[in-house]
Amino acid sequence: MSLINTFVKPFKATAYHNGEFVEVSDETLKGQWSVLCFYPADFTFVCPTELEDLADLYDEFSSRGVEVYGISCDTHFAHKAWHDTSDAISKVQYPLIGDPTGTLARNFEVMVEDQGVALRGTFLINPEGQIKLFEVNDEGIGRDANEMLRKVRAAQYVAAHPDEVCPAKWKEGEETLNPSLDLVGKI
Repeated sequence: MSLINTFVKPFKATAYHNGEFVEVSDETLKGQWSVLCFYPADFTFVCPTELEDLADLYDEFSSRGVEVYGISCDTHFAHKAWHDTSDAISKVQYPLIGDPTGTLARNFEVMVEDQGVALRGTFLINPEGQIKLFEVNDEGIGRDANEMLRKVRAAQYVAAHPDEVCPAKWKEGEETLNPSLDLVGKI
């Protein structure tokens, strides 16, 4: 069964955010768009490049009403230590959720059981708590925050215009499609 259009399972976790430890839950995600960015581990190689890329675009995500969350199977204490010692991670203004039991990684089906780490899973959650998009990469393949932002824009557009769809490579302001019998075989 696909995770698309399923609701986020109930959870409670602790995150490091803006110099504090804060509780995050499935209820925290409701009422706004959320991007959950799972990554294998703190103090690694590709992970800081991805989280820094998201940090560089965080203001754009925020301006669209989107909260970003970084999640790994490390503790919130490890997240704080990494934030305090890494130039790339010190830029992160969004919550870094600790998932030391792997509960979230399992709920989102990105847990690598024999390694105790999460794959690079990206999930877009709508304000009702439904998963609208997910993408999972192997450990060595980094993600692009610009592409995620493009997908956020498309998902938000479709949510606001349910009779329209966004074609491949769609960018905000470009033409969309109105699915109908008239379009069949003409694209």
